[in-house]
Amino acid sequence: MNGVKLSDLSIINHPKGDIFHALKKSDYGFNKFGEAYFSSIKYQEIKGWKKHNLMTLNLIVPCGNIRVVLMDCRKSGINKPDQESFIIGESNYKRLTVPPKIHVAFQGLSKEMNILLNIADIEHD
Repeated sequence: MNGVKLSDLSIINHPKGDIFHALKKSDYGFNKFGEAYFSSIKYQEIKGWKKHNLMTLNLIVPCGNIRVVLMDCRKSGINKPDQESFIIGESNYKRLTVPPKIHVAFQGLSKEMNILLNIADIEHD
């Protein structure tokens, strides 16, 4: 999907607690800082569809596992959208960068806690 990127992230093991890398200004997907927020998703619940017209999302799941489904109607239209699915979180620690105008939905996969961090390039209005 054009503009979508799944980036490897590092986890630095430390005896007093691990350090989870998220995003630095030299990374793909960082345009500028708008806001960062956490969202929780209960087990098997689905949040979606959401589409941001201007915002680039940088999605990281430091706790639990979340299925992220993308639907791209930018070229093909709503009747034949491109779809792609990713599982990110503790089992696959990555950052998913999603450009504007792509529909996004989330599903919590862990029975414990599923926490998503979005580092966005603009503030919600």
